[in-house]
Amino acid sequence: MSNTTAGGKKVAETNLAKDPDYYKKLGALGGRAKVPKGFACMTPEKRRKAGAAGGRISRRNKNVG
Repeated sequence: MSNTTAGGKKVAETNLAKDPDYYKKLGALGGRAKVPKGFACMTPEKRRKAGAAGGRISRRNKNVG
């Protein structure tokens, strides 16, 4: 019954039987990266510089390169 609606409901019941807060804990994990990535790794100065560059690029005229 894997990969079916009935199978998914059965798994959900099993997860809730083992731990009533299973889905609450799973949802709380979202966005909690152990290792920061992207702008979170940059110093404030580097972030400003990158943001300024992106702003300039997005405001270019469509006719320019």
